Amino acid sequence: MLEQLATLDWMKQYALPWGINLALAIGIFIIGRWVAHALVSLAGRLLTRSGLDEILVNFIRSILNGVLLLVVVVAALDRLGVDTTSLIALIGAAGLAIGLALQDSLKNFAAGVMLVVFRPFKAGDFVEAAGTQGVVERIGIFSSTLRTPDNREIVVPNGAIYADVITNYSARGTRRIDLVFGIGYGDDIRKARSVIESVLAAEPRVLADPPAFIGVAELGASSVDLHVRPWVATADYFATMCDLKEKVKLAFDDAGISIPYPQMDIHTKQAA
Repeated sequence: MLEQLATLDWMKQYALPWGINLALAIGIFIIGRWVAHALVSLAGRLLTRSGLDEILVNFIRSILNGVLLLVVVVAALDRLGVDTTSLIALIGAAGLAIGLALQDSLKNFAAGVMLVVFRPFKAGDFVEAAGTQGVVERIGIFSSTLRTPDNREIVVPNGAIYADVITNYSARGTRRIDLVFGIGYGDDIRKARSVIESVLAAEPRVLADPPAFIGVAELGASSVDLHVRPWVATADYFATMCDLKEKVKLAFDDAGISIPYPQMDIHTKQAA
């Protein structure tokens, strides 16, 4: 009889409270996971509607999901009577140690977030960044991938990209081609201008608006330098630039206009 009373008293003092706390902790964990999943899904939909990059949306969802699950676990352990103060301090110390060990990676991550949010370039743009030129293949969280004109793939840390000057050659729909043609001092400048205008007018990729600029830029040591600045669609820039150089050279040859090479006149004096 005494043993039964002792067992009953033990159950009332220990087993029943522990069982209730365990059931409540399990309930907190299950409900908390469901709430966390719902909040993460809602945040993902809102971020997607705001126009953020899918990579950034997925990463934010993962971080948010991890943080919410950690809160749920701490709340469940607290219900079981575990001293969560020490646990939180331990997690904070571990997070600090990991942050110090991965500070370069965190810098690249922060730069990746800035690149995705502020969008100085997007996939498919031709850019110059961190001393590298190429077409943007992919913008990742820690690094971005560029494809060079000779078809090499270069992976550049986002921190190096964001810390340097970024030149986006594809940001505008049109670009100006800057050409310099030198003619001899004995050639007719007006005739040379007319020849260049004819070449530009016959090139369909050269835009009429804004109009091309043709003018004398410099009276050089060996030539009169003409600056020629037509506008083209960005996608036609390189091919048009090469073709115009060839066509102007051939047109000058047909018109008898010389393109002089650097030369030096040497005067000799005969001693008496």
